[in-house]
Amino acid sequence: MIIVMKAGAAKKDKEEVLKRIRELGYKPHVIHGATRDVIGAVGDERGKLVLHSLESMHGVESVVPILQPYKLASKEVKKESSVIPVSETLSIGGREIVVMAGPCSVESGEQIIETALAVKEAGAQILRGGAFKPRTSPYSFQGLEEEGLKLLARAREVSGLPFVTEVVNPETAELVAEYADILQIGARNAQNFALLKKVGQLKRPVLLKRGMSMTIQEFLMSAEYVMSEGNQSVILCERGIRTFETATRNTLDLSAIPVLKEKTHLPVVADPSHGTGNYHYVAAMAFAAVAAGADGLMIEVHPDPEHASSDGPQSLKPKKFAMMMEKMRLFAEAAGRTL
Repeated sequence: MIIVMKAGAAKKDKEEVLKRIRELGYKPHVIHGATRDVIGAVGDERGKLVLHSLESMHGVESVVPILQPYKLASKEVKKESSVIPVSETLSIGGREIVVMAGPCSVESGEQIIETALAVKEAGAQILRGGAFKPRTSPYSFQGLEEEGLKLLARAREVSGLPFVTEVVNPETAELVAEYADILQIGARNAQNFALLKKVGQLKRPVLLKRGMSMTIQEFLMSAEYVMSEGNQSVILCERGIRTFETATRNTLDLSAIPVLKEKTHLPVVADPSHGTGNYHYVAAMAFAAVAAGADGLMIEVHPDPEHASSDGPQSLKPKKFAMMMEKMRLFAEAAGRTL
């Protein structure tokens, strides 16, 4: 259920409503709107009709059922698009298209700092890089772990760019949160519900990648796991799904972007690097994602992709990334956005 508070409702009235929701056995989630607050009451669907009694309380305008199974992520709860703060000067979900760029894996201090400075010069606002890497093969490079986090923090200090990095299990989530500005949940963990609940308890924005075989509803239900734990700062990432096609690593589902924008208030970014698996196609798919309405992009960039520890074939060299960013400004302008 959604409890819509009256415009200008007193703080005391809202606190009484929150108290009553808890007494009825439901968990309240306050969503701040442009003109009024709404409160999502989440819990056992079977007894939800009892929540209609809240309509008689001071400060309550109406009580409305949420039809979608993803309650907090739905536009039924919040009509206007959410803007997720990353730092004091940067947010995702507004008019500006935010670009996250960097290598798949942190390999050395020299590599990550060189890349950070190059992508910043080209116009990227966030550094990406993996310290913990879930790999298909147990014999592949698994990342530098905490040492990688320290190198990312050093690159942030040198470049001024906040960074996003992946969390792979609940046991290391708090450690990653001590360093990172954004916590990434990768495609393989998009339905790792224990991990989703854990990052939902941490005070960091979460970038949630779509699983390679997930429907859009399943994707939004995964976001719901994070939000139901109290963390409303979720950024959705379309990174390609698995289809019968073998010419590309995945099939980048660009149609998911406008569908998600219609169904949820959460910002949506696209990852054309994983979506194609081939650096030749990254720029074209990045431009198309902007045209489709993406709020941001995640691009793999490596100074020496031929010798990268992971995902070299889909990584742009800094010069090619800079060329892509220059052309991207034209697409952003055509879409009524800035870069």
